[in-house]
Amino acid sequence: MHIKGLAETTLVDYPGKVACTVFFGSCNFRCPFCHNPDLVNNTGEDLDPQSVYSFLKKNKKWLDAVCITGGEPTLDKDLKEFILKAKEFGYLVKLDTNGTRPDVISDLLPHLDYIAMDIKTSPLRYEKATLVPVDVATLEKSRDMIMRANDYEFRTTVVPGIVDEQDMIDISEFLKGAKKYSIQQYTNKNTLDPNFANTKPYPKEILKNFRKISEKKITYVMMNNI
Repeated sequence: MHIKGLAETTLVDYPGKVACTVFFGSCNFRCPFCHNPDLVNNTGEDLDPQSVYSFLKKNKKWLDAVCITGGEPTLDKDLKEFILKAKEFGYLVKLDTNGTRPDVISDLLPHLDYIAMDIKTSPLRYEKATLVPVDVATLEKSRDMIMRANDYEFRTTVVPGIVDEQDMIDISEFLKGAKKYSIQQYTNKNTLDPNFANTKPYPKEILKNFRKISEKKITYVMMNNI
């Protein structure tokens, strides 16, 4: 179990809940704009799962939920074990995923209270964002499953050069009928590719336009980190 970090308190990772966030290492994407390069490369020592379990047991009276993120958590063969343990302690569980392992998602969904799937850019040019081959049919399979879940969201970090107005039109069509979508501002710090530190985030006016585009196809569109 490759747990690389624990943020003991968050008020933003699980909507409406006080949560902690657990970070799993390794990822099958190499998005150059990613701001968690240590997680992507799975560097550093793993936390002892027992110490994380001890924290969860000790803090149940203060926390409502456990958010699981990465990296890409679905790559970890012990992820289900961790989720079941968190549920055993009485926590709500939220999972962040890139959607590339629909079979794993299918197995985990009955045990999840909330799931968030990243949409990197237009399905037509996904590899520009991920720098690795991506089967769009696999993403579609995960999308369809998630849209049948009780509580979910899709989200896109809008990186200039990776996501533009046409991409937002394509993404909105890809997510047509979804009930919740989050447009996230890009943070150009500690990026996997250091050159992306020179990429300036979009101004707020452009993000508002992206939101208008998305609202034509998606029920509720949020803007985060703006």
